[in-house]
Amino acid sequence: MSRHAANWLLAAALIACSQGALARSSDRNQPMDIDAGATSGTLDDRQPTVLSGGVTIKQGTLHIEAGQATVSTRGGDPVRAVLTGGPVRLRQQMDDGTQMNAVANKVDYDLTTEIVVFTDTVRIQQPRGSLSGERVVYNMRTGQVNSGGEGNGRVKMRIVPRNAGTTPAPGGG
Repeated sequence: MSRHAANWLLAAALIACSQGALARSSDRNQPMDIDAGATSGTLDDRQPTVLSGGVTIKQGTLHIEAGQATVSTRGGDPVRAVLTGGPVRLRQQMDDGTQMNAVANKVDYDLTTEIVVFTDTVRIQQPRGSLSGERVVYNMRTGQVNSGGEGNGRVKMRIVPRNAGTTPAPGGG
């Protein structure tokens, strides 16, 4: 099977197993709280602000921890956060009340589109399954996931049957 066909099959399987498990839609309307050891830059649109020294970002049920964050704004509102200094940890309660946990060495979070790109040693866990690989693109509005092993890597996933337990094995394998 070609890599392209395998990616579409993976995306279809993840959508099927995550029906009703979309990111908490009310989070995007909540204030964003950022805590860091140091900051450099401005809080206007001229240049991104770089935060470092144990960065924590909270917005509603969304909770992110990273070594460094570069936050870009438009009209005074955050529109993008690039998180590094891995591992970066992200967790969020879904609309159905379950929790999504993700870990990667880099996370690029576009707040306007609610698309998160996880790269380098990615692990994502939800009650109905887990996914690991080198690059995962996750649309928090729709639940759509696209993933690739990148290079010689592989995408690994575990799908837990609806009537089975609620905790996937770590690492998706």
